[in-house]
Amino acid sequence: MNRVILIGRLTKDPDLRYTSSGRAVANFTLAVNRPFRNAQGKNEADFINCQTWRKQAENLATYMKKGNLIGVDGRIQTRTYENQEGKTVFVTEVLAESIQFLESRNTSEKPNRSKQQAIDTANDMVRNSVETKDVQDDDLPF
Repeated sequence: MNRVILIGRLTKDPDLRYTSSGRAVANFTLAVNRPFRNAQGKNEADFINCQTWRKQAENLATYMKKGNLIGVDGRIQTRTYENQEGKTVFVTEVLAESIQFLESRNTSEKPNRSKQQAIDTANDMVRNSVETKDVQDDDLPF
């Protein structure tokens, strides 16, 4: 089973691009807080690279910006490619199958969700992630 659920903040605006066939793809990085403090008493975070496709990619790039809190439900994927120097590069990232916006796009003016609502949404994502899903060839990002 390959299932990942994350709640974190965007470290920068999502990078929206289009494939040669016109499919939207967005790459983004989430800062996910660790559940403990370091020896100096400070919170640490992991920075997790993610990717999403099609309309979800366009919506993410349109409505979410650096610093926004989102929930991601997806799976880990690995891939390799050859860089300009001819070296093989290995990439591990989360393929986001579902993204929940956990606050409004302008949080400084008027947040539209409380912390408890964000937790409830994350819990719903966990419960819904155990369902089996039919995957069609068109759903695959490669």
